[in-house]
Order: sequence, then structure tokens, then C-alpha cells
Amino acid sequence: MVFSVNPELERLNQVHGQANPWKFWGPYLSERQWGTVREDYSADGNAWEYFSHDQARSRAYRWGEDGLGGICDAQQRLCFALALWNGNDPILKERLFGLTNNEGNHGEDVKEYYFYLDSTPTHSYMKYLYKYPQAAYPYIDLVMTNRHRSRFEMEYELLDTGVFEGDRYFDVFIEYAKAAPNDTLIQISIHNRGNEAAHLHVLPTLWYRNTWSWTPDKVLAKPELKQMDATLVRARHEELGEYEFVSDRAVPFLFTENETNFERLFGQPNASPYVKDAFHRYLINGEQNAVNPGKVGTKVAAHYQVTVPAQGVEIIQLRLASAQSSPLSFGNAFSDCLNQARTEADLFFDHLIPSDCTADQRNVVRQAFASMMWTKQYYYYPVKQWLEDKALPPDVEERIVTRNKSWFHLESADIISMPDKWEYPWFAAWDLAFHCSPLALMDIDFAKEQLKLMVNELYLHPNGQIPAYEWNFSDVNPPVHGIATWQIYLLDKAMKKGEGDLAFLESVFHKLMLNFTWWVNRKDSLGNNVMEGGFLGLDNIGVFDRSAPLPTGGVLEQADGTAWVAMFALDMLSMALELAQHNPVYEDIACKFYEHFIYIAGAMDRIGVQKDELWDEKDGFYYDLLRLPDGRAQRLKVRSMVGLLPLCATAIFSEELLDSLPTFRERIAAFNARHPELLANINPIDRPGVKKRRLLSPVNEAKLRRILTRMLDESEFLSDYGIRALSRHHYDHPYIFQLGREAYRVSYEPGESTTGLFGGNSNWRGPIWMPVNALLVQALRKMYGYYGNEFTVECPTGSGRWLNLWEVSAEIARRLASIFLKDESGRRPLYGATAKFQSDPHWRDLILFYEYFHGDNGAGLGASHQTGWTGLIARIIMGLNVLDADEVLEKGHLAVVSKRLAELVSAS
Repeated sequence: MVFSVNPELERLNQVHGQANPWKFWGPYLSERQWGTVREDYSADGNAWEYFSHDQARSRAYRWGEDGLGGICDAQQRLCFALALWNGNDPILKERLFGLTNNEGNHGEDVKEYYFYLDSTPTHSYMKYLYKYPQAAYPYIDLVMTNRHRSRFEMEYELLDTGVFEGDRYFDVFIEYAKAAPNDTLIQISIHNRGNEAAHLHVLPTLWYRNTWSWTPDKVLAKPELKQMDATLVRARHEELGEYEFVSDRAVPFLFTENETNFERLFGQPNASPYVKDAFHRYLINGEQNAVNPGKVGTKVAAHYQVTVPAQGVEIIQLRLASAQSSPLSFGNAFSDCLNQARTEADLFFDHLIPSDCTADQRNVVRQAFASMMWTKQYYYYPVKQWLEDKALPPDVEERIVTRNKSWFHLESADIISMPDKWEYPWFAAWDLAFHCSPLALMDIDFAKEQLKLMVNELYLHPNGQIPAYEWNFSDVNPPVHGIATWQIYLLDKAMKKGEGDLAFLESVFHKLMLNFTWWVNRKDSLGNNVMEGGFLGLDNIGVFDRSAPLPTGGVLEQADGTAWVAMFALDMLSMALELAQHNPVYEDIACKFYEHFIYIAGAMDRIGVQKDELWDEKDGFYYDLLRLPDGRAQRLKVRSMVGLLPLCATAIFSEELLDSLPTFRERIAAFNARHPELLANINPIDRPGVKKRRLLSPVNEAKLRRILTRMLDESEFLSDYGIRALSRHHYDHPYIFQLGREAYRVSYEPGESTTGLFGGNSNWRGPIWMPVNALLVQALRKMYGYYGNEFTVECPTGSGRWLNLWEVSAEIARRLASIFLKDESGRRPLYGATAKFQSDPHWRDLILFYEYFHGDNGAGLGASHQTGWTGLIARIIMGLNVLDADEVLEKGHLAVVSKRLAELVSAS
């Protein structure tokens, strides 16, 4: 098949933004709606325990839906997903199982094996794999074994149970291909990996989200699914219109209602005998009367029974299409359409991924992109309506709300890029900003819409705060939307041959000014330009829970919080200077952000003040500063990512830019002359670097060398797999803060957390985290554009090997990439000692994108599908092949990165 154009790119360009009709159907269905804040009606706010996995099959959700490898429309009215039963399980497999926060010895965790193998940006083609054991799923074993393990032991995983022994399992592939925006072909391929034939019940399921049970006035008529003939079900919805659900052969269609089974859950009579868990009861309990013989309802499943021969495969084909769609029969026409969708997806990614990437690199990058596409989800959370909900379940006498009461303005009913479809079926603000970097390479419009969404009037608090995440919108995430906005603007500008989307930049810039004001007003309580912040997403990195009142009293001035806001100021400065090229009003604003940066950078190292600044001259490192109620101050000498993040507060400005804005140049010169004390310990503003560029950074050359000596020391921060979040020095030398009889301790822990601090289900005391590593790589590349080839450091420290900053950044990027790529022996560090993933041909090329990685061996840890920010590895691997150091010296880092990546995207 030969294409003169790229069909997927043509689809993206038909209509810009989320209104693109090709995006109307997509993988917007979460894989866990139970245990979420939205479904929590408890008095104590324990969402995990209130609405459990056991209840999920029987209880209609109020605010969303979940399913196995599913899709839905952009408002999640009509949903499709897969259900399976191997004849042995105690529960129909309609959704993924995982442990709650209290059940897991390292917090909540999904205990299934599933993989997002492919997806184009418009979801014209998608592929998903679920590995389903043929023996009974070991629910009780997983819960009880993990519950009895301590934090010092490894998690007990599904492979550990032995349920996959002898390869007695099914590989269930689901492929979706769009013949038109409202016409989706679905192919389910069931591979028996065992040596004996095995029977399987396959139930492709279509249902309506329950929107009719919660409002007594029922503005819309209740939708309906009705069987029309042996292979056709007609779906009718007042807003969505009519759709047809067609099977490739005559099989029984099972019907029920998407309604709560009150009898099972609450001991109350059901209004109808047909309830949500009907298919489970029909198959597993043998209750023939559980399904509606009238062949009508709001939930339907086509009941296939297949016997798959040993090492064989069975194929099921279905179609979900608007009733107005053109006729398309199963057989050759179906196969041709599916094959064309596959070919178009190959074409899109073949041009997007650099041609000199190895086959293994291409495999990792493509699965990273696919996973980021699959984790887009419909998120419905109208907070005021949720707070005041009167449609209470029978186990609730009155509405007692413990969360998000001050966010009554937030109204979400949007498709959002989320970190994970099971562990994080809700957006997280700072995660999302990192998502947008790789997302922009596939779909620049979607990336821009995501950034605009987080600062629009329905999300941004009137006080300027960006909502953090569902569990507590008022928590504090690092302010990284500025850097994401600036990077995506530059990429878009390069793609459009120098024509930037000023409307996008200006609209987000104004909202970010509100957010910046919130930071300096709310998180600098002493008014000294040093930020307190909070946990800032770094969970247990410090001595105390940094979001809670300090046990000592006083305040904690944070090196990372201050660095984040310094970086924010530079991003705002960069955007203001760009806008000033077109509107001189922005020169005034640029001056203000320059001054903000200088005040903050100067405060990080106050000249002549002992033990009262974040910079420790003796150690050559930044630390948090504890200010006690009696006026004393004490540095908390934990060598962690907190002290490396000031490197990221870095920006380069060309001489040409400064010459084009003489008013700005004159005013900052006057400001500098008035405040020499602020400039004394930061990088000299008036010292030109390569090509007369200017570097703004709190880190001058002497500090840079001292910090890098530690960062590049393999006995401290530098791992074979990237930069650790905590220095390995603390393995033999833990930091201990004594308060009365209680000792607060920080030790190097390269794997899972052994402390319950801040939930205890993630660890910043040694593992490698992708987002901050990506920021450090970028900072080094920026600095290289200023310092050039003459500035070299020993890398690794003590090795006798001297590298310039570009080469150092490349070395870190290479180590990060090596987590995912096969080594000389064919093993991926990602999977550690898990033999199945290392050697089995049906497992070894499947990639999981973990939340973070072991600081010593690179093994994946935490959430296993957090492609959100770990998807940055796609951009890192691509950067290994397309970025050129000499060009960076000539044109500057950001210009080269934007140009090179734009060339890749434009080629597609």
C-alpha cells in the first residue's frame, strides 16, 4: 500500500484541537473508578475502603466508568470494554484488580499484566494486550501475602503466585480501527500460550454511563440498547444519537441495566431484577434469570464461547458505528480496513521516530507514545454538584465532605492526559505539564489544549492556585506549567517556520501571572524571597512531611521550592520577552520578572549571612533551611534532589534579543546598579559567554563545579541509570535530626520506601525519577550553549575522564535510556530479576513505564503504567539521535531542540 501523504497527519489537520471529529471516540475509559475521591461518600474520607473492587461489579458509578481495554465517546456516554471468564475465576473479569493503599506493603498497586502497544493521536488505530491466566485468579493470595509483608520486603506480584506457570494463559489482543470518525472496527485475538486447548468466555460489552438515576427531574430520556436481529444491537441516546453494535456471528446477547444491585450491597430490594452484576451472576452463579429475556437494557454483552487450541488463536470481530455509517461487511472488507489502519499507524511513527534509532529504541519509543495516548481519560468532576449531591447511597445518612470544599468553582468534564489509568485515574497538575513535552511531538494541538485547560477559569482557583490532584486540589505541586508552555510554544513556532502561536502564549501567560502571584504571596510567608512550598511532589524526600505542620514549629525554607519559583520567573521572563517583540507593553512585565528572579536567586545565597541561606559554602551544596520559632535557623544537611534543582533555574538570552529591546536592557542595567548585593553570589549577568550569550542562573561557575562534583560522583548521585534522588552517601551516613527523644532519619533507600511518610507509596530517598532527570539534562544543555567546549568537568567524578556539559548531558541521557533498552546479554534493567520479562519471547519486548526506578540496578518501581512523565523517555531516546552539540553552540539549545523536533514532526 503506497501513500502520497501521511493519512494520520491529514486527520490531525482536518480540525485543530479536541473538536477534531476523529478524536470523538477514544480510550477515554478509566481502568479504575472504584476507590476514587469522586465516588467516596464516606464520613471519614477513606475512598479506598468505602467503594471497593468487590463492590465495583455491583454498584453503578456516579461520576465515571471503568473497563478493560475500553473506549468511549468524548463525554463518556456510551462505553465499550472487554469482559472475560476462564471458567475458574470467582469474579467475571470486567476490570483490573489491584491492592488498596492499606492492603499493599508499599501502597496501592495494580496486580495485572496489560500493555498499551499502539495508538495514533486520533485513535484511528489502537492496540492493547491483556494477559489472562487460565487458572483461577489468585485474589486472596495477593491480598493476604502482601498484607503480611513489611515495608522492608518486596511486593508480592502476580507472577510470584505461579498462576502463569507452564504458560497456561491467554494473550488477549484488542485492536481498534476507525473506518470513519463514528465507525470503529474491533478485533479481539485470543492466543493460547499453553500446551493444551483451553476454553474461554469472551464478552465484548457495551453500556451507557448511568446519568439517569441521580436526578429526579430526568432532563434526558433514559437511553436504550435493544437487539434487532441475531447479530445487531441498536443503541439509542437522546444526545448521542443512534449507534449499531454488530457481531461477526450469531451469538447470544445478554442484557441488563447499569443499575446498582441494592440487594447484594445494602440488603434493600432492587427496583428491577436486572442490575449491573447480571453477567457475573449469569455465568458464575448460573442465575439464568439475571439477564433480561426481553433483549433490552442499558448494558449488553455478546457472549462468545471459544476453545483455543494449544499455541493457537481465535479471532472475534465487531463493529460499533453510527447508524448512518456506510455498510461494511465482515471478512475481506473488515480485514482490509484494519490492515490499512495498521499501515497508516506504521507510516506515522516511521516518520516521527528518527531513522537511525535501533529497532529496540524504536520499540520503546513507540510503546511510550502509545501508552501516553491510551492514558487520556474523560474526567467528570463538577465539584459544587459533588459537594451538594443529594442522591445519597443507602449507606449514607448525610453528606459529609472532607475534601476540596474550597474548590467549588472547579467544573471538569474533559479529556485529560493522566499519569495512569488504574493508579492515577485523575489528573495531577505537575505530571500533566511533563506529559505535554512528548505529547506535543505527536499532537501539538492536544498538548496546547491541556496546558490551557489547567489554567482556564473552571480549573484555576480565583486566588491563582492550579489544582494539584483529586485527593487534595489545595496541595502544592511544583510550578512547571511555565516551562512546558514555553517549550511547546517554541516547538510549534519551529513547526510553523518561525510563526509562533502568540494567542496561545499570551492567553496562558496571563493566567500564569496569577499563579506566579499566588506563589510569592502564599509560599513566602517571611517575605524574604525564599519559598516554603510544601511537599512539592517529592513525597518523602525530607526529614519531615513538608505538607504538614513542623514538629519543631517554625517554617521550612525549601531549596527546591525556591528553585522551582526561580525557574518559573525565568520562564515567565522568556515568554514576556517573546511577547515584547510584538507588543512593547510586555517589556514592563519582562522587567518585573527579571527583578523577581534576581531577588529570589540572590536570596538563595545571602552575602555575609552565616547559616541563614540555602547555599552551604563549606559543603558546596544547597539545603533546606529550618527556621525555628525562637529565631534560630538550621540547615537540614540532606544531600538530595532538593540541592540539585537550582541547576534547573537557568535561562540563556542572546545578544540580539537584548539589543532588540533597549528599554528592557536599560532598565535591568539600572536595577543591577542599585542592587549589587543581590548579584554578588549568582552568575555574573554582564559576563558574555559563547556568541555573547547571557546566562541567568543562581549557580555561578564556582558553584556549578562544586555541585557537579557531587552530582557526577557514582558514590553519591550518579547511578548507572541516571541521577538518584538522594545521595548514596546517606547509605553509610544517614542524616538524623534529633528532637527531644525522637530521631527523624533520612537514609538512602534505592528501592521501595520503608517509611510511611506522606503515604509511603513512593520513594524519593534514592530511586531515579524521570522528570527531574529530564530537567537536569536540559539545564546542562542550556549551560553548554553558554560555557561551550572550554568548560569541562570530571565525569564520573574521580575517573580522570573530562567532559564538556553537552557530553555530560548525553551521558546522563544514555544512562536513563539504558533502563529500558536491552544490554549486551539481551536483558532490560527495567525488569530486574524477573525472568519472564527478560527471556520469554511473549514478554521480553513488552515495555512497562514505571513511576520511578531503583537507584542501583534500574529496576522499575511504584506504579507500573505511569507513562505520564516516564513517557519522557521517548523524547530522551529520540534526542540521543537528532541533537548536535556544534549546532547548539552556534544557535543555542532551545532553538536547536525545537528545530530538530519540528523537523521530525513535519516529516510525518
